Amino acid sequence: MSDKNSEETLKRNPDAELAFRLRDTLARGARRVRIDTGPPLAQMSVLGLLTRNQAMSTNDLAAAERMRPQSMTVIVRTLEENGLVQRRPHPTDRRQTLIEKTEKGSQLLNEILAMREDWLARVIATRLDATERAELKRGLELISRVIED
Repeated sequence: MSDKNSEETLKRNPDAELAFRLRDTLARGARRVRIDTGPPLAQMSVLGLLTRNQAMSTNDLAAAERMRPQSMTVIVRTLEENGLVQRRPHPTDRRQTLIEKTEKGSQLLNEILAMREDWLARVIATRLDATERAELKRGLELISRVIED
């Protein structure tokens, strides 16, 4: 679809325009929050998944991240080489191996997330007044409803 056709579609369909603006804003926000230290986003995402789920197979990680298992194998291997994750046998299925975070992986993830949250808290405190912070809180509730599975 050409840019002109896309613009016309957005003008005719307010939901499509809102969806476009939401996607664009979330993408730009995610780029702004990232800090140039630490592992790439895909590796950080795996560490986050392992925080929420304790241990997962490579296939389960790939499914959760909506990527091919071969791609996830590369990410896990890199994390393992850096001492951020380790493998252990599955407790009930000896054919499978589970991936879990190491203490080093937990520490790194916590440090990077703390740096990101500190930066974001400073931005919110200095750029938004109390009313705007309340509006942001309500907006986040709505965004959560939209993006939850």
